[in-house]
Amino acid sequence: MRLRDLMGVIAGLVVFMIAGCDSGPRGTYTDANGAVILELRSSGKASFTFMGDVEDCSYKSSDRQLTLTCKGSPAPVTVFNIHDDGSLTGPPGSFMPPLRKQK
Repeated sequence: MRLRDLMGVIAGLVVFMIAGCDSGPRGTYTDANGAVILELRSSGKASFTFMGDVEDCSYKSSDRQLTLTCKGSPAPVTVFNIHDDGSLTGPPGSFMPPLRKQK
């Protein structure tokens, strides 16, 4: 019986640890002018707004990068760098301005 209790505690800890690993960027990120808006939701879904046009997207994040995939966009995949201050920047040479999380 004690082994069964121990296994239950271990299984609970594993579930708790896995849930804690999903701590990537979330929320609404915008440029200084508000022309670019990136909304990241916990479900891996996102919306990208540029000059009032909204696209439904999905995203994945790793340690220092966020990959945004938007179907129907001229550049369907955009890789953002995640900085220590939480801001996002697009690929070098792209039109994408720095995006900062809104409070």
